[in-house]
Amino acid sequence: MTHRSTDSVTQSDAAALTSQLSVCIDDVSSWMMANRLQLNPLKTEVLWCSSARRQHQIPTGPVRIGSISVQPVSAVRDLGVFIDADLTLKSHVTATVRACFAALRQIRSVRRSLSRDALLTLIRALVVSKVDYSSSVLAGISSGQLLRLPSVLNAAACLVLSARRSEHTTPLLRELHWLKVTERIQFRLCVLTHCCLHGTAPPYLAETLHLVADVGASGVLPRRLWPCRQCDAQHSVTTPSRWLLHARAWNALSGQFPPCRCSAENSREHCFRRNFRD
Repeated sequence: MTHRSTDSVTQSDAAALTSQLSVCIDDVSSWMMANRLQLNPLKTEVLWCSSARRQHQIPTGPVRIGSISVQPVSAVRDLGVFIDADLTLKSHVTATVRACFAALRQIRSVRRSLSRDALLTLIRALVVSKVDYSSSVLAGISSGQLLRLPSVLNAAACLVLSARRSEHTTPLLRELHWLKVTERIQFRLCVLTHCCLHGTAPPYLAETLHLVADVGASGVLPRRLWPCRQCDAQHSVTTPSRWLLHARAWNALSGQFPPCRCSAENSREHCFRRNFRD
């Protein structure tokens, strides 16, 4: 269970904030009991989020959850995504790379017994799917963390095509029609934006993006997206909102295709052409 950022919290406020969190969890537990549900304190984790330079202000004492005390952790797993206290997603990238290379080692041990189609199916199911899972959350992370993921796709491409590790991997990825990691993230952003614009995404997501023409802006090209003011106002100029990244990805796509052809399929085509334009 996560709580609000501690960027403006001092050490003197830590005890009051911890008590406030415990009361909030008690209210959640009461609501769950009224709806025939039960909060399990033994499976509840507490994560205090803050920027890297404010980590020393994060409370380190235990938090009361029901009748037990829970010690705060530095990272939690939520729906398969590891979230760090400093929101760098370093733990998620590390876990993804570790799981992918573990799967590659197991597949390599039985490679000689598999046909190429069977090998490619295993790679897609056990390796590529892990790279793609929730890849949109990686938008905007540091380049140092992002550069750790291409090694997974490069190793998988070499395994499928029986290439040496010293070979250039761009032709291998082009032959397999695989997008690079950065383009995979852009593709996921475009797909989610497409769902928001066409009513197939939940309302709480669809309401965060608006066409420029719909908000009364003049002198701007149509079909340009921009996050709603409530969403964008919560972020500074140096830390753009995640929905601003969605808008940028979709606007780049709409500049390549007519409005009637902007779709999830064309977004992959756009990403692939940008990936291998040379």
